[in-house]
Amino acid sequence: MHQAIRFTRSADEVRLAYAESGTGPPLVKAPNWLSHLEFDWRSPLWRHWFEFFAGAHRLIRFDARGCGLSDWHAADLSFAAQVADLEAVVDAAQVDRFDLLGISQGGAVAVEYAIRHPERVSHLVLYGAFARGWNRRGEQSIRQFRALNDLMRIGWGQENPAFRKLFATIFVPEASVAQESWFSDLMRITSPPDIAALVLEASADVDVTERLSAVTVPTLVMHSRDDACIPYTEGRTFATAIPGAQFVTLESRNHILLESEPAWARFRAAFSEFVGREVPQAEPESGSTAFSQLTARERDILSHVARGLSNAEIAERVFISEKTVRNHLTSIFSKLDVDSRARAIVLAREGGLVR
Repeated sequence: MHQAIRFTRSADEVRLAYAESGTGPPLVKAPNWLSHLEFDWRSPLWRHWFEFFAGAHRLIRFDARGCGLSDWHAADLSFAAQVADLEAVVDAAQVDRFDLLGISQGGAVAVEYAIRHPERVSHLVLYGAFARGWNRRGEQSIRQFRALNDLMRIGWGQENPAFRKLFATIFVPEASVAQESWFSDLMRITSPPDIAALVLEASADVDVTERLSAVTVPTLVMHSRDDACIPYTEGRTFATAIPGAQFVTLESRNHILLESEPAWARFRAAFSEFVGREVPQAEPESGSTAFSQLTARERDILSHVARGLSNAEIAERVFISEKTVRNHLTSIFSKLDVDSRARAIVLAREGGLVR
């Protein structure tokens, strides 16, 4: 999948980098802390997120001031400047009405934008987000983030396994060694230590709790129950105070959901149902009439089979019973005129159902 990177300028002349990928109704993602448009695009932690969103949308995302390809040395890192940057990117991308996604630090920014511009936001989706910055969430939060801030200034981006492990454990406790290594690389290239610390400090006193009742657009809130980075209670705060908001609990410890975990499948399903647009299933390239007989659900299940998933894993991914999976496989085998799982996998791969 291809992305095009462009630049615009904020009201105070800070250069902002934004990227577009995919086609369909616009989906704008407010930036979260730690991003780099090029590096994230090919990373093992974020790639599946962007492929999913761009599979059914024109995805627009950007690096916040102080991060990635946007200007690092910006005098104003305030919450107000972050909201103004979102307004600038939306105007530069020339989108009139769109779905708006706020992840982590981007949640409060997305909320404020939706309050100011309800006529432009079709749906608001918040994941792992916070209404109150770390300085507003109690003494334990203050101690934790002050310690992280000091560690950033001292060891940000160092090739130190212990330092890398600490940050990976907070953001993605179930990350593999390779994913931890990627997170370490992200720390090195995203922002210099002093700027990274200042960006973290800028979110300390954010508090949109008194603004939440003013949200009028349809809102979906999702949060991992055991998120070690942003407390689960923050997700409940959004869902309680935003009128009519839907709330989905994800069973995960990760702040950045991994492609392999069930919570990611649950996120995709809830997101697609809420915005009313599912990612289209891949069509076979071989022109085989056999594939045209399969239903969308059968093609989905066959694609999972071809990726090596067991019946139990497929059932968990698509939220059906193992017995229903077996029934679908019986129908698939009959339509494809095969008598084994192995032969069905060969046809699926030869037909381009998976790559």
